[in-house]
Amino acid sequence: MNEDRRVDSESAHHAPAASPLNRRQFLAGGASLLAISASPALAGVQAEERSDAIDPTRVPGASPRSYGERSPFEKQTRLVANASSTTPLQDLQGIITPSALHFERHHNGVPAIDPARHRLLIHGLVDRPMIFTVEELKRFPSVSRVAFLECSGNSRDGWDKAQDLTVRHLHGLTSTSEWTGIKLSTLLEAAEIRRQATWMLAEGGDAAALTRSVPLTDDVLNEAMVCYGQNGEALRPEQGYPLRLLLPGFEGNINVKWLRRLKLGSAPFMTRWETATYTDLMPDGKAYQFSLVMEAKSVIMRPSGKQRLHPGFHEIQGLAWSGRGCITTVDVTVDAGRTWQAARLQEPVLPKCHTRFRLPWRWDGQETIIQSRCTDDTGYRQPTRESLIKVRGTHSSYHYNGIQSWKIERNGIVKNVHV
Repeated sequence: MNEDRRVDSESAHHAPAASPLNRRQFLAGGASLLAISASPALAGVQAEERSDAIDPTRVPGASPRSYGERSPFEKQTRLVANASSTTPLQDLQGIITPSALHFERHHNGVPAIDPARHRLLIHGLVDRPMIFTVEELKRFPSVSRVAFLECSGNSRDGWDKAQDLTVRHLHGLTSTSEWTGIKLSTLLEAAEIRRQATWMLAEGGDAAALTRSVPLTDDVLNEAMVCYGQNGEALRPEQGYPLRLLLPGFEGNINVKWLRRLKLGSAPFMTRWETATYTDLMPDGKAYQFSLVMEAKSVIMRPSGKQRLHPGFHEIQGLAWSGRGCITTVDVTVDAGRTWQAARLQEPVLPKCHTRFRLPWRWDGQETIIQSRCTDDTGYRQPTRESLIKVRGTHSSYHYNGIQSWKIERNGIVKNVHV
């Protein structure tokens, strides 16, 4: 985030002029500061308060740890609220979300599951019902892929009156990881799935026992995975340890965590999670079911809500993604939509994955609105808020992907607005 680092003009005027400093003086000064910092009189001073006084080339470094930790100077954390936590999108680099910062959403807490006791049952329209231990699943050929996950309720504030919130508050229920496990098709082949099986019930092992009906489309059969790994290590408990279902491009809740059962059938199972919840209420009062794919969306993260700019050069940065494939273009406007220009897509650009985009920009200090819109390789373009509401109304809580608008005021403060 951009912070106000302007120096007070009066104090700067009275500051003594700096004199040249040679290397010998610099090192001597560093040694003096080190001696001062080690003085018993300063024993109570916190490490952060005297870190500037320590020359790291003259002090032994820390020993190796059994599990690596980030620098104490890095403070990124998730924002926790009720049964979810959001990813600090504005603070991240690249496209991979650290596992500890991956968003989470659950319906009755995070279960503590012993992987040695956990089992996965596959039954229903199969010729060979099977029960697997976690270790048995790990003996199957493994695959890995990078894919985003997004809660269907991400960005839901877009349906309502604009609030002065950060990008993390508004859009932080999405993250990208490298996932490792077994292809679903491999397990269904082992269980000898029957031809008439066109749907699958996935059930979690948490206290909510969330169950969702999964259509066995070609995309699902080609891409779905049963995962036990995330970003090179075991799944985090919040992400479904020891097993979860991964359905790239589908809304987050159907990627069932703490997976314990897969039942094959010939029709949707119509669980309460897809009748009473996770449906889209349309303007005519009807509920639209199984709107599973997360459509193309983009958002500018820098600058974004509650950040502050100063006139001059900035690099606009954001993320774009689509549950249907690859992002092909991202256009950015810095004049409230009067003109648009193509942003640069940063490699790698992968299907059903976050894609980072960048655009150099010089802000002249005048009030303006910045936006981004993306297009995926199906030709679908991210809609404006107005066009989305024209079709969907404002009674839904899910699948909002309208263009995000950030207003930059003359004082440099960035606010969330609807246009």
